[in-house]
Amino acid sequence: MNCLTRSSSSQYDAGRHSGQHRPVLLDAAIDALRIRSDGVYVDGTFGRGGHAAAILKRLGAEGRLWLIDKDPAAISQARREFGGDSRCLIHYGSFAELGGLADAQGVRGRIAGILLDLGASSPQLDEAQRGFSFLREGPLDMRMNPAKGISAAAWLASAPLSKIERVIKHYGEERYARRVARAIVASRQAGRLPQTTCALAALICAAVPRREAGKHPATRTFQAIRIVINDELEELRGLLAAICDLLCAGGRLVVISFHSLEDRLVKRFMRDHTRVGDLPLGVPIVAESMRPRLRLPAKPLRASVDEIRSNPRSRSALLRVAERLP
Repeated sequence: MNCLTRSSSSQYDAGRHSGQHRPVLLDAAIDALRIRSDGVYVDGTFGRGGHAAAILKRLGAEGRLWLIDKDPAAISQARREFGGDSRCLIHYGSFAELGGLADAQGVRGRIAGILLDLGASSPQLDEAQRGFSFLREGPLDMRMNPAKGISAAAWLASAPLSKIERVIKHYGEERYARRVARAIVASRQAGRLPQTTCALAALICAAVPRREAGKHPATRTFQAIRIVINDELEELRGLLAAICDLLCAGGRLVVISFHSLEDRLVKRFMRDHTRVGDLPLGVPIVAESMRPRLRLPAKPLRASVDEIRSNPRSRSALLRVAERLP
């Protein structure tokens, strides 16, 4: 069953163009990593391997690439395609665990590049059974790791009204968060809580009085629920807090984000670590602990007109890069 309405949708657009999945801003991301043939690199969001394949083309025999993903389908593909490559280390889990992995491998402070392509991937949106898309009928799941945590349906069945509203408002930036949350709780109290993606999308459509041009009414709410179910922003915060200790001098962090909450976290992190702390005027020497730890070697980058035309999902993509100072 297809849940497509008259409203256009980035989910639908992404699905149409993912037959041969090419990551958004692929060439720009690989160039931004400034890959050394003997460096240690991390693809923290393996997805379906587009970035990994491009990185490996530039690595020599002494280089190393860590492939990380919490989606079992992604890890299965990583093992099929790269399990026989001695340069690759494959980890089934979250990029938030990178600090522990680095310590176990003895490479803390020696990683030359970390790449993150945030959010749900096109393949995840395409698979109706994963429950990410409001355009395809499937169980209301949304877990990137189906073996961990609770499903979206289970969360909606137990979360109080105030929390549902807060999540939709904060993570989805939905102006009608209260209306949507009340509609969800009312359906729960009546014994009709949606158990499928299309059913929840229909409930949201009925609760939202006005629609944004070019955006499905369920977009923001589905985004919010997915973020809280997968603890996405907290995992991102956890990794960012460790970045400066993980990268070597000259090592780079490259992040591709697709919505404002992710990008805001990354932007603030990079800003805070590229400037000197608040000091009185005339202080001649800056303490080591207050010196910048990063620099910004390039301005934020968006997809080109040609890329947006071939893959509409890239419309909202923003690439940021930071480099570890000595």
